[in-house]
This record gives sequence, structure tokens and C-alpha cells, in this order.
Amino acid sequence: MDLLDWHRGRLSSRRLAVLIKHMPQDSALCRERDGEAAEWSVTDYLLAALVDHMAAANWMFASVHSDEDSDPPEQPVPVPRPGDRERREEAEQSPPEEAGFPDPAELGRFFS
Repeated sequence: MDLLDWHRGRLSSRRLAVLIKHMPQDSALCRERDGEAAEWSVTDYLLAALVDHMAAANWMFASVHSDEDSDPPEQPVPVPRPGDRERREEAEQSPPEEAGFPDPAELGRFFS
């Protein structure tokens, strides 16, 4: 398929939009639009969550069953996910939130 067909009038705008919308995840367009998140499938996210939960459970088990006098085990580091670096940079650049009392809406969500 040639994109010039759209310019020549042989390909409708609707058909072009449908083709673009349903491009495969590994296409250059999706990789440019979504970054490294395009390389991750739902299965990859679920596996990363599973690894994180298993590491946390093992850490808790080791913490509970260790001697009181020994050093506590190091907390597990979560599996890096696409976009983590950008979120971390945004959090570092944003001003710290003021520590104060929660507003009534937050209290209502917490106790409901």
C-alpha cells in the first residue's frame, strides 16, 4: 500500500485512519508514539507484577524468620517498567507536596 494513494484520492481518510489505528505493536509508528512501552505486552506487565510480588513475599518471609539481632534483609527492587525513568524525573522536578492533614474527600475515600 502506498500512502500517496491517499493524496491521489484512491484511499479514503477513514480507511487510512483504520489502518493506522490497527498497526501492530512492533511497528515503527507505535514505537515512536509509545516509546519502549510498545515493546511490552499485557503478559510482560503481568509477569513483571508477578516477579515483584514474589520478591516482596520472599523478603517478608526472610524478614519475619531472621534473628532480631541480625541486619534486616534488603528490600527488593521492582522490575523496571517502561516510563519509570520519565515518572521518576518528573517527581524529582516537581515541588514536594506539603505535609498536612488530609482533606474530607480523602478521609471519605479512605474510610469507605
